[in-house]
Amino acid sequence: MIIDAHHHLWDLAVVDYPWLKAKGVKRFFGDPTPIQRNYDVEDFRGDWSDLPIAGSVHIQVGATLDHAVKETQWLAKRADATGLPSAIVAFADLSRANAAEVIEDHLAASRRVRGIRHIVSRHPSEDTGTEGRALLDDLQFAHNLRYLRKQDLSFDLQLTPPHLLRAAEVFSFAQGLPVAICHAGSPWSQDAAGLARWREGLKAMAQIPSVVCKLSGLGMFDREWSAESLRPIVETVLEIFDGRRVMWGSNFPVDSLYHEYRDMFEAVRSIVPAELRHQVFFDTANRFYRLGLSSEAG
Repeated sequence: MIIDAHHHLWDLAVVDYPWLKAKGVKRFFGDPTPIQRNYDVEDFRGDWSDLPIAGSVHIQVGATLDHAVKETQWLAKRADATGLPSAIVAFADLSRANAAEVIEDHLAASRRVRGIRHIVSRHPSEDTGTEGRALLDDLQFAHNLRYLRKQDLSFDLQLTPPHLLRAAEVFSFAQGLPVAICHAGSPWSQDAAGLARWREGLKAMAQIPSVVCKLSGLGMFDREWSAESLRPIVETVLEIFDGRRVMWGSNFPVDSLYHEYRDMFEAVRSIVPAELRHQVFFDTANRFYRLGLSSEAG
């Protein structure tokens, strides 16, 4: 059985997602035109087809600030009706003094809320180069991270390699806050220098026992990927996080721009050693997001 630890759903008539309404605007991951349409649980199930998906974790996906809780409310209704997603990672602006109130609203909206994602950085083409560091240096951000820990919530950390070392300093003082690094730490620059910087940052983050890493969004960094081109990324993550602190996520439908669901799953599965597959494809996500799912079929 498999848990997809990183995916998205949306209904454009219910929640305001500016990037899904902006026609003809390319994003850091490419041209979003093919996915600028509703994507619901039925579409998600159609993409994974007959793979044995036991559960899933929905990650916030760029709703406007005033629609962040509305996204959670909509997801709660879909989960009650369909059984998915199993868990929700919502959005709150942790640089704001009222973040605790927003987090409480998310918790009131759904019992499936397990954490918060506030993106630190995405890609050099969309980051000014300063806002990621400014957020990591923000005392209000640090205060709200500690509030997450008090609420038994986790934090999904999306950032780029230049910010990994500073993030390691910040999260080492977050009082054991569970942190999931999204998209393997976003290794956009895959030349020797870029990969060396990425590895150094991941090693620093891995020194924090409460940090895990996701093998997700890999198609964004390597759109003409093959199992062999993905191998150095996957094997590095498995080595640094000892396999037992790694989980897999499809990043669908964003990564559907580059590949079929099964193709990416099978490629990553072929790289992960057999003795680690239960951890990577089920157990780490089940434990980290407190899903309480059984790995037995049926």
